[in-house]
Amino acid sequence: MTEAPASGRRRRRETRGTATHAAPPAPAYLTRQMPPLRMVSDAQLDAITDQTRRLLDEVGIDFREDEEVLEIWRTAGARVDGERVRFPDGLLQEALKTAPATFTHHARNPARSTVIGGNNTVFAPVYGPPFVQDLEGGRRYGTIADFQNFVKLIYQSPGLHSSGGTVCEPVDIPVNKRHLDMIYAHLRHSDKNVMGSVTAPERAEDSVAMMRIVFGEEFVDNNCVLVSLINANSPLVFDDTMLGALKVYARANQACIVSPFILAGAMSPVTPAATLSQVLAEGMAGCALTQLLRPGAPVIFGTFVATLSMQSGAPVMGMPESSLMLNGAAELARRLNLPFRSGGSLCTSKIPDAQAAYESANTITSTYHSGVNFALHAAGWLEGGLVSGYEKLLMDAEQLHAMSVLAKGVAVDENGLGYKAFEEMGVGKHFLGAEHTQENYKTAFFSAQLSDYRPFEHWSEDGSKDIVQRAHVKWQQMLEQHVDPEIDPALDAALLEFIAARKDSMPDRWTS
Repeated sequence: MTEAPASGRRRRRETRGTATHAAPPAPAYLTRQMPPLRMVSDAQLDAITDQTRRLLDEVGIDFREDEEVLEIWRTAGARVDGERVRFPDGLLQEALKTAPATFTHHARNPARSTVIGGNNTVFAPVYGPPFVQDLEGGRRYGTIADFQNFVKLIYQSPGLHSSGGTVCEPVDIPVNKRHLDMIYAHLRHSDKNVMGSVTAPERAEDSVAMMRIVFGEEFVDNNCVLVSLINANSPLVFDDTMLGALKVYARANQACIVSPFILAGAMSPVTPAATLSQVLAEGMAGCALTQLLRPGAPVIFGTFVATLSMQSGAPVMGMPESSLMLNGAAELARRLNLPFRSGGSLCTSKIPDAQAAYESANTITSTYHSGVNFALHAAGWLEGGLVSGYEKLLMDAEQLHAMSVLAKGVAVDENGLGYKAFEEMGVGKHFLGAEHTQENYKTAFFSAQLSDYRPFEHWSEDGSKDIVQRAHVKWQQMLEQHVDPEIDPALDAALLEFIAARKDSMPDRWTS
C-alpha cells in the first residue's frame, strides 16, 4: 500500500480527510419514531424458523470452490460432504451472538456517518446497472462520466444518506480496473460513506487499501468504513467470488450485507413462507461465516426478493407478495438481533412513468414501514435493475427526503399541539394569519421541489412540463453547480498514486 506523506498522515488523524465545504444540510440518516408495521405473526414466524432449521440440517447449503471456508465449517461443527454443508441446530445461532446489533458506517466527513441498525434507516442509491438513461440521451451503456455524474447528484440529494457503490457500470474502463476509479469518484466528488467492490477478492482488497489511505490503518481495523454486498447464488449456494470478497471484508472488520437474491418461483418456491425459510437459511449461514472469520465484525442480514410473471418468466416488482416477504424477512432479522437490508424504489418499468412510480412507491413504502435499516436501490432503479435513470434518481430521492418528516412522527410539545392558535383565532376563523402559523409556515409542510403546484394556466404557459421534464432540467442544473467537497491534497495524491500503481501492475481485461 502506498503511504501518504507524513504531513498528510498527521492531518488524517485529525480530520480523516474531512471536507471543509459543507455537505447539503440534512439528517445523516433517519431515526424512526414509530414501531415497524408487522404483517407476519409470531406463530407464522415460528413455523418459518422451524422449517429453516430442517432445511439447514437436512438439505444444507453449497459453498463452492473454497476449501478454506469448508474447513472453517468443519471446525465449527458442521457436517461437510464435498461442497455441501449441513448445520446442526444452534450452530449458526451461537456464531451470530458476536455480531453487533448496531454499528457506525463512517464517512470521510464525520457529520455524514450513519448508524446502521436499531430504529435507523439509511437510504442508498441504485447499485449495479450496466445501462444508464436520461430523457435526452436515452438508454445507453454507462461510462465513468455517468458514474461521476451520479455520485455528484447523490452528494447533493439530502434524501440519500450513502454515496453507494456501483451506481452504474463504467464500461469504458477495463473490468479489472474500473473499481479503482469508482471508489475514487466516491471519495473525490462526495464525502458521504461508501460501498466496496465485490467482483473479485483482489478488488475488495484494493477497496480496503484505499480506505486505509484516507482513514489510516488503525482506524480502519477498528471501525467500519465500507459496506459490501455479498449475494448468495440462490437457491442455497455461495460461489467462490462472493466468498472471496466476504472473507476480505470480514477479516478487515468491514461490513458485509449477506443478501440472498431471489426471484420467487425460480430461485425459491412460489409461496412467501417457503421463500422466507430459504432467505433465513442463506442469510444466517453467510452472516455466521463472517463471525467465524472475525468475531464482532459488522454484518447486515439482507435479502432482495421479487416475484416472477408466471406467464413470461420476467421479474415483477412492487407486488403485494414482495411486500409480505420483505416484511417477514425484517422480522426474522430482528429475531436474530441483526441489522436488516432490503427494499428500495424498485420497478420493472423501462422509463420513469406511472408504472415506475406505482411500483417504486409500493416497494419503498413497505421498506420504510417494515423497519429496514439499509435500503439499497432506494433511488434511480429502472428496468428491473438494468438501468440507472438520471430523472428517476431525482424523483426517488425527493420522496426519500420526504420520509425524514415521516420518521419524526407527531410532535406533542407546546408548539406541536398549537393550542395558542385556537386561543387566538377562536371559532369560524381561518388560521392563515395566526401567529402560530407565521412562526411555523416556513417549515410546517414538506414541499416537493419537482412537483408543480401552480394553477393550470401558469403550468400551461410555462410549457406544460411533466415531472420527468422538470427532473431532467434539475439534474443538469445540479451538475453545473456541483462543488467537490475539499480533501487533504496529500490524501488525494496518495489515492491517485495507489490507483496508478495498481493499474500499471496488471494488463487490461474486458471480461470478468
